[in-house]
Amino acid sequence: MTTPKILITGATGKTGSRILTRLWDMSIPARAASRGSDIPFDWEAPETWPAALDGIDTVYVSYFPDLAVPGAVDTIAAFCDAAKAAGVRHLILLSGRGETHAKECEDLVRESGLIYTLLRCAWFSQNFSEGYLRDPMMAGVIALPAGDTCEALVDVEDIVDVAIAALTEEGHENQLYEITGPRLMHFSQVAAELSRAANRPVTYTPLTLEQFRAGMTQAAGPFIADVITHVCSEALDGRNEWLGDGVQRALGRAPRDFADFCTHAARMGVWRDAA
Repeated sequence: MTTPKILITGATGKTGSRILTRLWDMSIPARAASRGSDIPFDWEAPETWPAALDGIDTVYVSYFPDLAVPGAVDTIAAFCDAAKAAGVRHLILLSGRGETHAKECEDLVRESGLIYTLLRCAWFSQNFSEGYLRDPMMAGVIALPAGDTCEALVDVEDIVDVAIAALTEEGHENQLYEITGPRLMHFSQVAAELSRAANRPVTYTPLTLEQFRAGMTQAAGPFIADVITHVCSEALDGRNEWLGDGVQRALGRAPRDFADFCTHAARMGVWRDAA
């Protein structure tokens, strides 16, 4: 069997799992990197990195749980050094729009001396179908500290398509792709689209950051609550109320609309067990 030259970190996550499946379907060997993979990889255990990086040319970097986590910048800096020492040529970083620590991590990758591709993404549409917003949505509410801010929700499949292009084609070297959906949406519009597709009432309730943190603490514990609240404080303050052209530049087509995501998710039955 051909030795993999591609390493996919976050191999069990929303983007990593899809990228791996797509590469394998294309008969392109790729190595999965997660705590449970054949060659274990743990962001918190740098001693696991060299074996995972051995023989690798290109790495898709998806940091868990988020680049906003305290210590993420130092970890990404150390990982860049380890990748360079292992002979890696190209890093593809999954990043977030408007996040201070994400921008610092992008700068580290850009300045690493390696070829880079930066995927700076809007909020995932799939957060409502397989993420932390799914259960509240199924209970009929989207409660976020967003006020009247609009967001350009992006379909994860578009991110995967751009990542696959960067992993398998020439022409994406040293590029920054701002990956968003095709329109800015108020979260009341998001709720309306979800209501239509899931055939159940869903409403948007704006919260303060303190209210959001309290609810997230009950649902996911204080650490995750602090991380997500911090991301919200930066990403939902209006700084991201504009559309990126990353999908258009990388793929030569328009991004998928949130309404199409909702229709597809409903067809796949992701909200079928709703009351």
